[in-house]
Amino acid sequence: MTNRMDGKTAAITGAASGIGLECARILIEEGAQVVLIDRAADRLNALCDELGDNAKPLVIDLLDGPQVSGMLPQIENLVGPLDIFHANAGAYVGGAAADGNPDEWDRMLNLNINAAFRGVQAVLPRMIERQTGDIIFTSSVAGVVPVIWEPIYTASKFAVQAFLHATRRQVSEYGIRMGAVLPGPVVTALLDDWPKEKMDEALANGSLMQPREVAEAVLFMLTRPRGVVIRDMVILPNSVDL
Repeated sequence: MTNRMDGKTAAITGAASGIGLECARILIEEGAQVVLIDRAADRLNALCDELGDNAKPLVIDLLDGPQVSGMLPQIENLVGPLDIFHANAGAYVGGAAADGNPDEWDRMLNLNINAAFRGVQAVLPRMIERQTGDIIFTSSVAGVVPVIWEPIYTASKFAVQAFLHATRRQVSEYGIRMGAVLPGPVVTALLDDWPKEKMDEALANGSLMQPREVAEAVLFMLTRPRGVVIRDMVILPNSVDL
């Protein structure tokens, strides 16, 4: 590795698995100190032992609004002033709207939207004060192309994109960059409720990406010159026709 993140600090939500874990791993490989945020304490502690001294666990229930809003002092106690906040945590609900479970929708919308927005609001004032910072969202190609089999998930990612685009314009004058990585289908726990036949077909035809490929895209976004922002990076398996 090239140590491109030496001296940087980062916090990543939903970091105990999938895209969040791989983003933590690649930033640590490049020299950053990373706070891994999740609610799975045992899993977080084991992962941080594996990842080394630059990995710091922080147990937070992202569905608990006050915990999210109050997390910055805990992050700073672990790594000091925060350079990078990655709002990665999310949930997935697919299926027809007419057959859906609104209680499941509420939980997903709270995590994908409310928790993400609260997290950003928690860290922005200090970044504005320091006149620097990077905020990354894990969005989805469903945030720019409505996907017929996942209308509620698609709606949540459209909300992320709207918040990102408006807020980025508010804070760019303070030297803060905001952007989103928008992957297509990725092998993560979010796809656990995909129909088995759909998953088997996607694995067989190469239409699923690995989390590491998303992490490499995030690293690219973060390592551009400070005067350049990657506002949206859509990455797809080559065989996906969107």
